[in-house]
Amino acid sequence: MHYTNIQITTFKKNKEKTLFNMDYEQLLEKARKELPESSLKNERFEIPNVKGHIQGNKTIVSNFLQIASILGRDPSHILKYILKELATPGEIKKSGSVIIGTKISASRINEKIKQYAKEFVFCPECNKPDTKIIKENRLIFIKCSACGAKRVVKSKI
Repeated sequence: MHYTNIQITTFKKNKEKTLFNMDYEQLLEKARKELPESSLKNERFEIPNVKGHIQGNKTIVSNFLQIASILGRDPSHILKYILKELATPGEIKKSGSVIIGTKISASRINEKIKQYAKEFVFCPECNKPDTKIIKENRLIFIKCSACGAKRVVKSKI
């Protein structure tokens, strides 16, 4: 469907009527130019990359609590998922850093965090991160605050 010659009528301060003829594409382009830069971005939610280092046979992640707070999930739940996926031991220290029992690259940890977010954070209907984990009986659900969708989590941790 293509719209052409949509007429826009504007009133100036002196109540003089002016008529502009613009087609649909011109109106869209004009509206996009007037939008602020922040509204043109597709994602408002970005998961930060892991910061850490390898010390001997262990991997230390220093910004794990920051990632957990951005995801809005319990750090122990995220860690449990990551350790299960990587098949390695690990723990959260009092300082907030995570120690993983083997040498693992940051890219693999980032991949597992994104996988966790896809499975436990993002709504399957609207793809927004505004979700909460709800436990009913023995089932775990993800409930979206934005669209109201509710689904069972298939993964067991």
